[in-house]
Amino acid sequence: MTTYRVLTDEDVAQFLQRGFVKLPQAVPPDIIAEYTANVWERLGYDPDRPDTWEKHWQPLPHTKGKEVREISPVIYDAICDLCGEDRIGKAWWGDSLIVNLGRAEDEAAWEPPTATAPGWHTDGDFFKHFLDSPEQGLLTIVLWSDVTPRNGATFVVGDSVPHVAKHFAAHPEGLMPNDLSTREHVQKCTDFFEATGEAGDVYLLHPFVIHASSRNATRRLRLITNPPVHLKEPMNFNRPDGDYSLVERAILNGLGVPHYDFQPTAPREKVETGRERAKREAEAAKAAS
Repeated sequence: MTTYRVLTDEDVAQFLQRGFVKLPQAVPPDIIAEYTANVWERLGYDPDRPDTWEKHWQPLPHTKGKEVREISPVIYDAICDLCGEDRIGKAWWGDSLIVNLGRAEDEAAWEPPTATAPGWHTDGDFFKHFLDSPEQGLLTIVLWSDVTPRNGATFVVGDSVPHVAKHFAAHPEGLMPNDLSTREHVQKCTDFFEATGEAGDVYLLHPFVIHASSRNATRRLRLITNPPVHLKEPMNFNRPDGDYSLVERAILNGLGVPHYDFQPTAPREKVETGRERAKREAEAAKAAS
């Protein structure tokens, strides 16, 4: 019987069934203060003048960062419980805050998370996706501010892992980020919710969980980050000793098999992201001028 550092039996069951665990108040207040202290200065906005907020949604570049084990030992222990400590390659959080300020029209246009909501996706625009991809061993949603209902919370599809797992298993040649058929998978799901909570709460999600951003109908500052946890090596669904991580077990459960001999039929590839392309093109234009 596996002994976990942090997770309860209820946490484990929820992760295997719904693809996530939530750890309340897992980020210390001093770290929250450090990472968010100058957010309005970084935005260049007056917090008391919403009429001057030009962009309602902004991902800020990071200016600092630390290993997760330094920021929150309890989160690091939970990551170890889910992935296996000896399999974690990188678990690092920066202050690359994702800011959602909302717009005047968002209050009337807000809609709850359903299959018809826009923007459903799985993360990972920087690599070619395989069933066993190590680039995202887990996804995280770190709440750096209180996130209440209708406040721009991440929409999550709790029962999406089996559908995504089967799709990847059917494509051993790998799939590019734009070829994941996310909208098709969401139509088969029923477990939709908002990832709300208080500043310092953290959601750890299976990498196959489909999710989306949402409108901020409250126009109150919403701050999150969603850094991935990287694995040292590709996942293994055919371990001789049966020592599967909870992330691997969720995939096997989704496939409906006790083990699975997955072999990629094409090379793994890095993918140039939109941000990287914009930076490269800007540098090329500058050099040519």
